[in-house]
Amino acid sequence: MSDKGKQGQDVQIQIKLDEDLAQGVYVNMAMVNHTDAEFIIDFIYVQPQAPQAKVRSRVITSPRHMKRLVAALNENLGKYEAQYGTVDMGVAPPAGQFKH
Repeated sequence: MSDKGKQGQDVQIQIKLDEDLAQGVYVNMAMVNHTDAEFIIDFIYVQPQAPQAKVRSRVITSPRHMKRLVAALNENLGKYEAQYGTVDMGVAPPAGQFKH
């Protein structure tokens, strides 16, 4: 990954991914909250028929980065659908899923 530094020079960023993180975790619900300074996204796994759900990861980010993230997600979803077809969202998600 490269980015422009203050002098317009390319800055190379080395990204490390720990083995545990590389495994990933499955989630089927997300909650998004915000303040004037940040967005908080909780990624949650809800087991069928279970009375409780577990937050698997929490991401806290700035409004500027959130807007870039949403744009990147939209772009990638568009590419996915162009290759594999439209994603059917099915019936409305359970109450609270993708809650804001």
